[in-house]
Amino acid sequence: MTAAPNPQAAGQFKPRSISGKRPLSRAGAILLLVLGGFLTLAPFYFMFVFATHPRDEIFSLPPPTWFGSNLEANYDSLLSRVPFWRNLWNSLYLAVLSTVTTLFFCTLGGYAFAMYEFKGKNWLFGILLATLLIPQSLNIVPYALIMQALGWIDTPRALWIPGMASAFGIFLMRQYIGSAIPKELVEAARIDGATEFTTFRKVIVPLTGPAMATLGLVTFVQSWNNFLGPLIIFRSAETYTAPLALRTLQGIANTDWGALMCGVALTVLPLLVIFAFASRRLIDGLTSGALKG
Repeated sequence: MTAAPNPQAAGQFKPRSISGKRPLSRAGAILLLVLGGFLTLAPFYFMFVFATHPRDEIFSLPPPTWFGSNLEANYDSLLSRVPFWRNLWNSLYLAVLSTVTTLFFCTLGGYAFAMYEFKGKNWLFGILLATLLIPQSLNIVPYALIMQALGWIDTPRALWIPGMASAFGIFLMRQYIGSAIPKELVEAARIDGATEFTTFRKVIVPLTGPAMATLGLVTFVQSWNNFLGPLIIFRSAETYTAPLALRTLQGIANTDWGALMCGVALTVLPLLVIFAFASRRLIDGLTSGALKG
């Protein structure tokens, strides 16, 4: 005969109620996220605020926390000091060209490492990854000497051609293609008579959208924010990119911080808009690429 269940004994196996702790934990997490969001967005907010104030008000105590009425004067001062829109166009030109070429060649390289078997494949991929460990500062002198020997000083090609096949881009595309696209699909395309490039163009490229969007966004932002490369290559103000042109506004004394903040705000604004629309695709591409080692 089965014994009647003991309510007290049954209570020993009852999950502990956390109703009292869960609201506190939830509220703490929300508070932490709000605080983190505030600390992240505060520099951008004050950047836009300072772009509307003159220098004296920017350095007043306490500093201004709301928009002023000096935006037009700051903008005019910016244009009088540097050819800002020309410099911004140079940044856009380099960023778009770098993004397009990097997507093409890195997707090709990732496809080769993911779908082909050839002698020395693992060794070659290991060497490729090892280049990621080299600090960028160690490449400055060789890079400058090579560009000088090629006659590419003060030309845009010195910035986008060397980075067309980046190690990070090939690694990301190889990880994504290897984890998201079965080899049987490629073999089926070959059996149907498709050439290798046709297979790449019609099978691989349409299926690598998240990874290509991620790589494209990362490449665009890196190229847009690149300061060291243009500093080494460019010599004339007409060829400067926006970050390099804005750096010329900052002198030892009497810097027009209002004009500088106005230029910084105009330079950062496109990145904020792009990231606002592409952040979800960026996260999807990064997490998808981490599925397979």
